[in-house]
Amino acid sequence: MDILLVEDDPSVAASVIDGLENASMIVTHVSNGKDAISAAATTNPDLILLDLGLPDMDGQDVCRIIRETSSIPIIVLSARSEEIDRVLALEFGADDYMVKPFGMRELVARIRAVGRRSNQAESTATTSVQVIGPLSIDRRTQRVRVNGEDVYLTPKEFDLLAHLATDPGAVYRRNDIMSEVWDTNWYGTTKTVDAHVAALRKKLGNQDWIEAVRGVGFRLGITDS
Repeated sequence: MDILLVEDDPSVAASVIDGLENASMIVTHVSNGKDAISAAATTNPDLILLDLGLPDMDGQDVCRIIRETSSIPIIVLSARSEEIDRVLALEFGADDYMVKPFGMRELVARIRAVGRRSNQAESTATTSVQVIGPLSIDRRTQRVRVNGEDVYLTPKEFDLLAHLATDPGAVYRRNDIMSEVWDTNWYGTTKTVDAHVAALRKKLGNQDWIEAVRGVGFRLGITDS
């Protein structure tokens, strides 16, 4: 597995590189946001480990820029432990978030879990395109369009949308969504579902696409736009 590590602290980078190489992963290391954006586009890694406190730009901006053109899974590694930082990172396109300091065994497990979910989404995708009003979902290519225009989603955002689209109009409970989309190895809370729903609504261009059912969960609606 090819990993792009974006970390400006040499000691942290060295420790992570050693741990990942011991887990038979190949690591490319950059120490600033500009190089991270370039490396993501040119080396096409399997996954990105992204620090937020970079010397030239905020890691959340790096995440947002990469996500505009790429669906490479991103795990944020940051000393920022506030809930707002987690939520913003997820809204900008991160697939997971770990607070420093962290254990290498957990990091490796998170990497493999995110990679496994991404691969499963690709391998189980069907060749048919599901059309719901102006929304089309191609599970084979993981392409989403609204009114013929491409909508760029993170792997987790796509998984969430595809799951809700399995039965449009049906209500899906938060815990069931966590189990099916994030699987039982997820260490976070159901608030991450809300963050991904908010990001999906914004990208789809209409809040009505995903309806919140108070005290239960969410369902995919059908709109004209």
